[in-house]
Amino acid sequence: MSNALKITFLGTGTSQGIPVIGSNHPVCKSIDPRDKRLRVSALVSWKDYNYVIDCGPDFRQQMLTNEVLKLDGILFTHEHSDHTAGLDDIRPYFFRQGDVPVYAHKRVADSLKRRFDYIFADENRYPGAPAVAVNLIDKDHPFTIGGVKIIPIEASHNRIKVLGFRIKDFTYLTDVKTITPEETEKVKNSKVLVINALRDEPHHSHFNLKEALAFIEEVKPETAYLTHISHMLGFHEEVDKNLPENVHLAYDNLTITV
Repeated sequence: MSNALKITFLGTGTSQGIPVIGSNHPVCKSIDPRDKRLRVSALVSWKDYNYVIDCGPDFRQQMLTNEVLKLDGILFTHEHSDHTAGLDDIRPYFFRQGDVPVYAHKRVADSLKRRFDYIFADENRYPGAPAVAVNLIDKDHPFTIGGVKIIPIEASHNRIKVLGFRIKDFTYLTDVKTITPEETEKVKNSKVLVINALRDEPHHSHFNLKEALAFIEEVKPETAYLTHISHMLGFHEEVDKNLPENVHLAYDNLTITV
C-alpha cells in the first residue's frame, strides 16, 4: 500500500456535536449532511496502519461508518470527555489484536486511569475488559509509529495544555486557544493543516474563526481544514464559500490524501 497519508475526518463537531440535543437553532435543523457533526476525531492511515487521533463518545459509530477493521493505536490530544469518552469501545479491537497502544501525556494518562480504572487494572481484571499499552509522550520528544516520525506540538486550551501532532507534512491541532512561537515553528511548511475554529464570537478556550485564519496565515500551509466546529459558526455551505481559497471547512467522513 501507499506511503501517502490518508486522513479521514471521523468527527468535526464541538463537545455537544451538531445537532445539539433539544436545539432549535437553524444549523441544528439543517438537512445538509455536512452540518451534522460528531465529536472531533480523525483517522490517519498509511500502508496497513490505522491510528486514531482522539477517541470520543462517538467512537463506535465512527468506526462502523468508516469500516475500520484494524486499529494500531490512539493518539490523545487531551483528557476532555469529547476526546476520550469512547475508550471502552476499543473492546472489539482488543479481542482481535490484544492490548491497544495509546499515546498520551502523563497528565492525560493519569486521568484515563482514574476514569477507566478497569481498563488499566493490573490484577483482578474484570473479564471482558479491554486493555491498553500506555506510551507517555510530551512536546519535547518526537516518537515513531509504523515507521513514521510523529512530532508532538503543545498548545494551550485555556488552563490546560493540549498536544497536536505533525505526521510528515500533515499537522493536526484541535482545542487551541494560544500557542507559543517555539511550538508554532513545528507547524510551518505543512502541506495540510487541520485547526479548530469554533465560531465567529471569541471564546475563552478555542480559536474563533478570525483567530484560526490568522494562525493559518502565519504558518502558511498549502491547504488548511477547519474542525471542532459549533453550530454557531453557521451553515457549512455559507461559511465554506466565504473562506480563503486554500481554507476549507472539514466535515464528517471527508477523506483527503497528503
